[in-house]
Order: sequence, then structure tokens, then C-alpha cells
Amino acid sequence: MKTPKRLQALVDEGMIDEVLSQLMSGKEASVYVVRCGTQLRCAKVYKEATQRSFKNAAVYQEGRQVRNSRQARAMEKGTRYGKKMQEEVWQNAEVDALYKLAAAGVRVPKPFLCYEGVLLMELITDSDGAVAPRLNDVHLSHAEALQTHAQLIKQVVLMLCAGTIHGDLSEFNILYANQEPIIIDLPQAVNASGNMGAATMLERDVNNLARYLSQYAPELAHTQYAKEIWKHYVAGNLKPETVLSGRVEQDKRPVNVKAVMQEIELVKKEAEEAFLRRQTTAF
Repeated sequence: MKTPKRLQALVDEGMIDEVLSQLMSGKEASVYVVRCGTQLRCAKVYKEATQRSFKNAAVYQEGRQVRNSRQARAMEKGTRYGKKMQEEVWQNAEVDALYKLAAAGVRVPKPFLCYEGVLLMELITDSDGAVAPRLNDVHLSHAEALQTHAQLIKQVVLMLCAGTIHGDLSEFNILYANQEPIIIDLPQAVNASGNMGAATMLERDVNNLARYLSQYAPELAHTQYAKEIWKHYVAGNLKPETVLSGRVEQDKRPVNVKAVMQEIELVKKEAEEAFLRRQTTAF
């Protein structure tokens, strides 16, 4: 096939020898099968911010670190330089997450490099060498659905133990190879301790898994793994080997309204102080 313009630079630099086919075109990127020497790999070409349809990107970027305060201020003000930095942060987030999660034992594609908005990584294949299908394209038996759900919950726990939440996990960004799920698409990966929406995103991810797999194993629809996992995480005792039941006992203790109001006032005060600090450093 004709080499896409965004991949030509990697061909010119000798990082890619040949572009073989397009795998998919999604809301944030287009993905191609490429040949690098004797190996087949996957090239993910990120779309420009103006072309992406991924909603509320700023929500996912909360808590991410940038190299210096100048970059942070530029990103906050939305300058041309700041927008360029936002793109770098968005793209590098996936590379960083892949390395971090692979080291934590999460089954994700192995990354090789990220160059000029292109992520070159492992091509996931089945035992016959064919490109692995997405989970939504696979029919599962009852037993396979339960096994796949257990494997994915394990991956979610490993991710959270590494301080990361996928943020957009569903049957559409999970590959299924040799009866094993592989998690993909991580540019929106969330910093679990630095993002105020972390608990909500974790719950959505886990509930997406239960919703989809419950069509094969209906009992999964009533599980509460997200709340159970987050409860362990907040308590500081979530570990890769933590045994989960999928059930959470309801806390029937009366709410301490006074303590809640004090916490709200404290958060407001901290936000006001942070705003004043930013105003001071901006001049």
C-alpha cells in the first residue's frame, strides 16, 4: 500500500521498512501493520487535536506531570507552545503507561519508540500469526466469559497497584489472543492518586467489563468489583494478590455532616490558595 505521509519520516529514518496494511482508524489514531526487518509491528499514528473526537481530554490529563513550570503555564494559558506541549503530553502518556504497566505485569503491547506522533509497538497476534481480534468480535462461552472477566479484573488491579487507571476500558480496546485479553489504547491513562475523577473512571472501566461479559455470564451484571477494588486502594491494602469477592457491604453508619462540611471548606481554601499562587507566578 501507499505509505501514509505521517509514516514516511519513519521509513526515511530506517525505522520502518514497509507499510503493509491499515488495521483501523479510530477516534484518536489510525493503526497500521508495518514491517521492520523480519518482524511485523504495529504503528499507531495519532491524529491532530483538531481531528480527534475524544471528549473531555482535560479531565484525563489532570495530575499528569510536565517537565517544567514554563510548560505548565503555557498549557494552562492555551498558547501555541502550550498546545504543542499538550500534544506531547497526550502522546507520551501512552508510551509511559505501556512501559510502566508492562513492568507491573499487565498484559499490554510492548512499545519500541514514539517518533513524530507515531507510536511503534508490538503487533499482537494469535497462535496462527493472524492479527488478534478485539474482544467485541469474539464469541465466548459461559466459562470463557468468566475466565476473561477474572483475567481483566486482575489486570485492573495490577494497573491500580502501579498507580494507573485505563480511563476508557471497554470491549473495543481489549484484544483477545490465545484465550488471553490484552489491554490497548492508553493515551488517556489516569494518574490514580492525582486525578479527582479517578474513582469514577475506575468504576466506569470495571462496569463496562461486567456489562459486556454479562451477555455470556449473566451473574457478572450484579458484581461490585469496582467499589471493592477502590475500597482496598483507599485503605492502602490493595495488592496484586488481594482476593476479591465482587461484593461490598453497605456502610449503614450515619453521615457526619459536620466533618463533610469541614472537608469541603478545606478543599475550597486549598483551591483558593493554589489560584493565588498561580496568579503570583504568572507575573
